[in-house]
Parts: sequence; C-alpha cells; structure tokens
Amino acid sequence: MAHADDYQAKLTAYVAGKDPLQMQADTPRLIAEFVEGVPDAKLSQRPLPDKWSVTEIIAHLAEDELVTSWRYRQMIENNGCPLASFDQDQWSRLGDYRSWKSSDALEMFRLLREANLRMLRNLSPDEWDCFGVHAERGRLSVRDLAHHMAGHDMNHVDQIRSILGKN
Repeated sequence: MAHADDYQAKLTAYVAGKDPLQMQADTPRLIAEFVEGVPDAKLSQRPLPDKWSVTEIIAHLAEDELVTSWRYRQMIENNGCPLASFDQDQWSRLGDYRSWKSSDALEMFRLLREANLRMLRNLSPDEWDCFGVHAERGRLSVRDLAHHMAGHDMNHVDQIRSILGKN
C-alpha cells in the first residue's frame, strides 16, 4: 500500500496549485511536440524489456481516457456507484499496444480527451461532487478524478520526456 500512497502523492504534487483541466487540455499538444519528427521505430522501442515504449504509453493514455470517460459519466448518473479497477498490463496485452502507430494512439487520446473536457467544462457544482467508490482508491469524486488524471498525464509526460532524452 505504501507504493500506491507514494504514487498518489506524486500525482497530487504535479497538480498542486494548477488548473487540472488546463493541464489535461495541454497534454496531447505536449506529447505531440515531444514525438514530432521522431521515427516510429524509436517511439516503439522499449527502454527496458519490462517498460513501455513511448507508443505504448500513448496507447495507455488513450485507453485510460476511455475508462475515465465511463467513470465520470457513471458517477454523475449513479452517484455513489462502485468503480472497478483495471489491470493496465492486461489492457496493454488485449489492446496489443505494441502494434499501434504512435500517431493513431495520439489521435485517439486527443479526441477522447477533448470529449471529456467538453463534458467537464459544462458540469454543475453538484455534478463535480458526484462520486464513485473505486475498488482500490475508495471514495472518488468527479473533481478528484479530474485532478488524478492531470497528475497521471504529467507522470507519463515525464516518462516520455525521459525515454526520448528531452529533459
């Protein structure tokens, strides 16, 4: 549990004092800037055998945005609902992230993110407080999830920056 707490603290620190919706809006552009001109072969190369490539990270962001879209909407529609966790490695295997083109993954991520931001920007104050009970993280409001996703983005942006040597 200490690892999960450390991870959550790291994500929270990324967002402290910042606008999580603006951070989320900026992420697809940041990633596009990092990968521009980088050959697909380099983007698909894993830094270590057990670590995702840049393309796999972007595919994960896209599919995580899909999950998050469902979670937001379920919490708003069914306040207090259970929220299942998911095994990101299983999703990577099932989605065959290694076969994706980075441009396709980035476009899917961008489109799903835009849809979520459009919805979030139109929520009432009460809807921001709607919540679900996450299988691993407990009670999680729409607001909490929006903050989590902004931090999650920055964690993966830092990974992409590191893999590509763009510190």
